[in-house]
Amino acid sequence: MDIPAFVMTIIKRLHSRGFGAYVVGGAIRDMFLGRPAIDWDVATSASTDKVRELFHDIRSFALKHETATLVCSGHHYEITTVRGSGDFEQRIEEDLGHRDFTINAMAYDIESDTVLDPNGGREDIAGKIVRAVGDPVERFREDPVRLLRAVRIAVELGFRIENRTMETIHGMSDQLALAARERVRDEFMKILMSQKPSDGFRILRRSNLLSQFLPELLEGFRKKQNFHHRHTIYRHIMETIDRVEPAPVLRLAALFHDIAKPRVRQKIEGEFRFFGHAQKSTLLAGEIMARLRFSREVIKKVTNLIEHHMINYSTKWSDGAIRRLVRRVGPENMDALTSLRKADLSARRDGDRKLVLLSELKKRVERLRKESMINDTGDLAVGGEKIMDILGIPAGPDVGRVLKILLERVTDHPYLNTEEGLTDILKDIREKKIVDKFA
Repeated sequence: MDIPAFVMTIIKRLHSRGFGAYVVGGAIRDMFLGRPAIDWDVATSASTDKVRELFHDIRSFALKHETATLVCSGHHYEITTVRGSGDFEQRIEEDLGHRDFTINAMAYDIESDTVLDPNGGREDIAGKIVRAVGDPVERFREDPVRLLRAVRIAVELGFRIENRTMETIHGMSDQLALAARERVRDEFMKILMSQKPSDGFRILRRSNLLSQFLPELLEGFRKKQNFHHRHTIYRHIMETIDRVEPAPVLRLAALFHDIAKPRVRQKIEGEFRFFGHAQKSTLLAGEIMARLRFSREVIKKVTNLIEHHMINYSTKWSDGAIRRLVRRVGPENMDALTSLRKADLSARRDGDRKLVLLSELKKRVERLRKESMINDTGDLAVGGEKIMDILGIPAGPDVGRVLKILLERVTDHPYLNTEEGLTDILKDIREKKIVDKFA
């Protein structure tokens, strides 16, 4: 194996003190697949206390029982103590018997250059199979999040889940409720970030796992839409997530952009309509993501895109209208919004014409970005003190209202954003006694 220098350092330091050490887990699987290994784990006969003593000079932490995680150059390397009776090789084989899937249940000994594979991992790699080690009921009972992990690994590697393992996942799907929501979220996100996430969701739906942690998505299954769409609500969402770039916020926004459509669907004069679906989907997406313990920052970014994803741009839009859109969405979010809308339109029947308009909108946004975009009242050439001085009003809400008036004026006419230009507007406001209307 092409083992990183730091992993070799770990093993040699353990060996120098008379402890056994094997590389275990996914790194060996990736070696046989010709993939670069991401996770490097070491199993050792040394106790956790001994591991801490041996690697006292290296930053570490412990989140799991009997496991120390060393940190080097931003990468994490787990060292796990193997308990049990018998010699170290026997104990390793027993430990491998409790790992999740056969393709992850191998160990490599650098001294003898041999691989321990008591569960047939190499054979399953050759057959592109995800199979639980031993009794799948026991394996999933040990850790219910493995139910999701089986799907994630199958999608990442392009493998199929072995029949008995799949039947057990279906039969034990309700056990997923016992797993920490953060861990469910992490496995779910890995599926969503795969090359073709719809493949993962197909397995999640058929295994009954999707109904356990994301039942709202199934509400759109086989629910027809109107003539604008060639697919059902659920299928349209799947097509959209496959088309959008693999960025977490974008994939989440694509997954949830139409999540509430089944709840607002009405049939009017023989045609399905979805009034207010963007707003309803925004609220529902926020609830789902909070349930899955996403951060407030991620929830805010995703729901912002969903709320504004129905861009019905027309060539008649003024530059001021485009500036207002940019201001509502946030200049930093416009690229993500147009990417989401592009994927959404690509999955529709009538998307081609609107894609042309979307391309034109992007060009106009880019042109306006090269000018000085005025995105909030802080970008104005005058502040509150100037307003109070000219209008003769005290500090308070009226000052904020006047600032918004000025912002609206310069949104349509950016050249007015000078002290002289805004002073003229303020004098006009004073003469027309517009401020009196605020009272």
